[in-house]
This record gives sequence, structure tokens and C-alpha cells, in this order.
Amino acid sequence: MWKLFVFPSAVALVAAAGIWLWGGVQALILVALLAVLETTLSFDNAVVNAKVLSRMNPLWQSRFMLWGIPVAVFGTRLILPLFIVAAAAALSPIAVAKLALFDSRAYGAALQHAHAAIAAFGATFLMLVSLKYFFDRKKTVHWIKSIERHFSRWGGIEAIEIGLVLSILLTSAFFASYEAATILSAGVIGMILFIIMEGFTQSFELDANATRAGLSLFIYLNVLDSAFSLDGVVGAFAITSLLPVIIAGLGIGALYVRAFTVSLVRAKTLETLPYLEHGAHYAIFALALTMLASLYVDVPEVITGLIGFVFIALAYWSSREERITQRR
Repeated sequence: MWKLFVFPSAVALVAAAGIWLWGGVQALILVALLAVLETTLSFDNAVVNAKVLSRMNPLWQSRFMLWGIPVAVFGTRLILPLFIVAAAAALSPIAVAKLALFDSRAYGAALQHAHAAIAAFGATFLMLVSLKYFFDRKKTVHWIKSIERHFSRWGGIEAIEIGLVLSILLTSAFFASYEAATILSAGVIGMILFIIMEGFTQSFELDANATRAGLSLFIYLNVLDSAFSLDGVVGAFAITSLLPVIIAGLGIGALYVRAFTVSLVRAKTLETLPYLEHGAHYAIFALALTMLASLYVDVPEVITGLIGFVFIALAYWSSREERITQRR
């Protein structure tokens, strides 16, 4: 299993050497800080990704690790924010790219200006991912039974998760009226994207063609990773405005998260720890709520990460207790 971490470690060493030559020890320390934050705060992401990845064959699992690297490092953490900033600031993507390359402080400020759109888009998509899991009539394994049994029964109401998320989105827009149009527009885009991706993955999974099925899940995983990571990109600019440092730090963290995701699948961890997936989806919902809360108050990345860590840790502990009870 350790072999999965050889490639990320090699890339990390090369990137660290390049950053050290470019910016010295201070830049290297910032890269290490961002990499550690990205890795440690993404356990919920890894657990949910592992569940999706387990539905892919070994070939597409390897492609997720290799082909997904440019998407994770450059697509999610560089190109996608460029287009979001361009839409929010009414600038061309080329103009925003010039800001990112030659005036990172101005780009960071523009990214902060686009925070409402980023938060609404990411929160909507992640809330739907979480609620879709809990509002499932076929779900029989429950961690917090007093809550999840009700959710499972309510899953019989058609599209209940969409109605609930729309209600939360409308409430958020009402209390942030100065950004209402942005919040609603970005949230609806996130909702449409989720519906499209769910439709594609479900239809292609039933397809006998393994390539189409694997490709649909591959795309879905990368969209999910994007929703998780967008808020982290904004938070990274609170630490430094140096774009090479941000790309290197977040990119290294993303590689380790992906390696950890594959290791969870290969070790069949989700089968031996039955409540880990539940904890991850609670953490996702909490992350979505903190993204919306950030529209009104400043929510430190550490707080967001700690909430997710607590859910994962509690779910891990409950899973171990359940296994001990079953053995008795």
C-alpha cells in the first residue's frame, strides 16, 4: 500500500526543490503549511471519493490517480477559479489569467470578491451530495439511528433533497440581499451540475460499456473534488498571495489525498469500518453550512477542518466499537 505514496512523495520533493530555488526557505515553509492543511482537512473528501472509486475497475482507479493529477492541481486550483473570478468581475478569463500570473495580490482580491459565488456553488453541490446519501429509502445501515431512520423514510418523497437545498439557498440569499442574485445564480448552477452528473453516472453505470461507465465516474469524482477544494483556494490566499506557492502547496496536498483515497479502496476500509462513510457525509454537510456561514462571518479554515475531523473520528470510533460488539 505504501507504493501509492511514492509518486506523490517524488512530486512533492521536486516541487519543494523548485520552490526553494525560486523563493527560498520562507516560500518552502508556506508550501509545507498549505500541503499539510490541504491533506489533513480533506479526510472527508477522501472517504466519499473512496466510495465512488470503489465502483470503478482497477484500470480507471489508476487513471484517477494519474490522469486526475492535472485536473486536481491545475484545473480545480487554477483554471476553475479563473473562470469564476472572470464571471464575478465581468472580466475575460485571459485578463484574469494575467492578474493571476503577474499580479497575484490583485488576483487574490478578485478571488475574495468572488467568494459569494464560490461559497454558494460549492455549498449547494456538497449539500446535495450529503443529503442524497441520507435521503435514501434503500439505506439500511444507520450510524445516528434517531436521525437517519427518519431521513431514510423521507427519501420516499421525490427530490426532497433538492427542495430542502433550495430552501436553504433562498434563506441565505434573503439574509445576504446585497449578494442575492449571485448566491442564487451560483447555487442553481451547482444544483444543475449535480443533477446532470448524477444522471450521467447512474445511466452509464448500467451501461455494459466499461469505458463509458468508468469515464462518467471519473468526471463525477473530479467535479466532487472541485466542490471540496474551491473554498480552500480562497483560504490559501489568506496565507499567501504567491500563486506558485499556492499551486505547489495545494497540489502536493491533493496528490496525497488521492493516494489516501486509493489506499482506502485497496484496503477495503469502508467495508471494515461501516460508519466511516456516514461520518464523511455529516462532515460534508457541515462543510457546506460553513461555506454559507462564511457569507456573513469569517470562518477560519481550521474550524472547518476540525468539524470534519470530529465527525470522521467519531465515526471511526463507533465503527471500531461496532466491530468489537459483533465479535462478542
